[in-house]
Amino acid sequence: MRNYQNIHEMIKNTVNQHGDKTAYKWFSSSNQLESVTWKEFYIQLKQVSKSLMALGIQKGNKITILSYTSYNWVLIDLASVSIGACTVGIYHSLPVHDCQYIINHSDSVIAFVQNEKQLQKLLQIRDEIPHVQKVILFNKDSSHEDKWILNFEEFLKLGNDISDSEFNNQTNEITPQDPACIAYTSGTTGIPKGVVLTHDNITFTSQSARECIDIRQDENTFLFLPLAHTFARLCVYVTLLEGSSQTFSRSMETVSEDIKASKPHWFASVPRVYEKIYSSVVNQAESKGGLALKIFRWSLKIGQKISQKKLKGKRIPLGTSLKYKLASKLVFNKIHQALGSQVRWCISGAAPLNPFIAKFFHAADILILEGIGMTENTSFTNVNRYDNYRFGWVGLPGPGIKQKISKENEILYQGRNVMKEYYKMPEETAEVISDDGWLHTGDLGETDDQGFLKVTGRKKEMIITSGGKNIAPALIEGNLMTSRYINQVCAIGDQRKFLTALITLDKENIMKFAGKNSIPYEKYEDLLKNKKITHLIGSEVNKKNRDFASYESVKNFQIVPEFTIENGLLTPTLKPKRNKVFDKYENEIESMYASG
Repeated sequence: MRNYQNIHEMIKNTVNQHGDKTAYKWFSSSNQLESVTWKEFYIQLKQVSKSLMALGIQKGNKITILSYTSYNWVLIDLASVSIGACTVGIYHSLPVHDCQYIINHSDSVIAFVQNEKQLQKLLQIRDEIPHVQKVILFNKDSSHEDKWILNFEEFLKLGNDISDSEFNNQTNEITPQDPACIAYTSGTTGIPKGVVLTHDNITFTSQSARECIDIRQDENTFLFLPLAHTFARLCVYVTLLEGSSQTFSRSMETVSEDIKASKPHWFASVPRVYEKIYSSVVNQAESKGGLALKIFRWSLKIGQKISQKKLKGKRIPLGTSLKYKLASKLVFNKIHQALGSQVRWCISGAAPLNPFIAKFFHAADILILEGIGMTENTSFTNVNRYDNYRFGWVGLPGPGIKQKISKENEILYQGRNVMKEYYKMPEETAEVISDDGWLHTGDLGETDDQGFLKVTGRKKEMIITSGGKNIAPALIEGNLMTSRYINQVCAIGDQRKFLTALITLDKENIMKFAGKNSIPYEKYEDLLKNKKITHLIGSEVNKKNRDFASYESVKNFQIVPEFTIENGLLTPTLKPKRNKVFDKYENEIESMYASG
């Protein structure tokens, strides 16, 4: 494994090796795919770096990026770290007060924003973010008389007088232990913490992850996850290291169209996206009914037989293979087409993936490799391999990463992927990193004799019933969310006699159900309290309860409005903020236990 001096050296190595090959693709304003080669990308990177230098940016200065995932996001990030600045990503969906906290806590001096909508957030808090010297809009055409704001074209002109030698001198000053980014955690249980990741954290982890997954230089990947999350940024760094190409989605709303157009060979996602695809496929089959539904179920049965043979390493009989070809033609090819037709495998991370979902995709000849990581370990420790995988497990650790299970069953890691610190939070840092360098993840797990890891729960989120039963809520919630009528679940039961849940509905499928069953309503919200809808969700909960022991079954539930980032009940990584959810629905929770 190579010891890079910094991220810029890693970039230069790729540019020198693959300069004329495509680096990045994105959709233009006319929705056409545009691209740059690695050489063209590096020319643009130098120009951005020089313009930052012209604004007085020096080693250690913090640069905020408030934007959805895009080519410009990556360009700014890699240009900033190339001259020793430290990137601070902010989720584009975060409300104003969260933006203010992150900008001020990180000591950011420059802010890049995606568009006028994001600019308005900063204008609202302008007096409260006094350290921000300039705000730069990605839009080249936008014009503002306010000197605090520059459009991207104006910004790029600033670097014209900075020489290559000045640029090179600044890049050469960066050491492996210098900070490259501060990534703020989602804040599910409290205020966000700024995780400081160094150049060595990133260059090491990129190489360790690269050795575990089957990336090929001539292939393309697709990115739609928010780059403010380290998981998405690691996908960028690994792709950069390999010198393969990457296509960016226009928005979360256009992912399904964009993935078809970009035709990726692999992509990374969070489990909720795979769950949504599964729900959509099953819903379409069931809505057609009749012969189409019979064909779907027959195809799935054949796919599952093939999947089991592959998992056991057994030979596939000729008859079964021929049946599978027909099943692929009739059913599974449609799933492949929806993902661009070239996908060989996918990665799932950031939350537990229900093994049932992984097995469904495997039956359709789409391999989802589940892995695990957290911001504090550069978002990577373990992943299943392309030729060595198990559903329900998160795989083996990457090269150079040590794992162990504590006496309390907590998963610990040691390695160059472990963060430097929580920014300006020494006490919190000491709580999670021991004196001998082991990172306490807060996850509970077990390993087998080969080193495969299974996550059994989250230490802070474990439900311990009044009867002393230990329950991992993520497993229960993930199972319930495989219902096409259920969108989100927040399980309750700590120090209670039994489990209950707050459930939000899948709006599209619930409205279809209401239409088919002649349920009258003026607006969608009316359905949340409809008795027939409540009965429907009750039957879905009862079905899913069959997969668990009695003490793990959800005995009661309440249907509530959707958890969103805007209403403060959802993190940008789509996890419920449990404490806030419990506070908001305290009365509803108590009512579920009133007769218990």
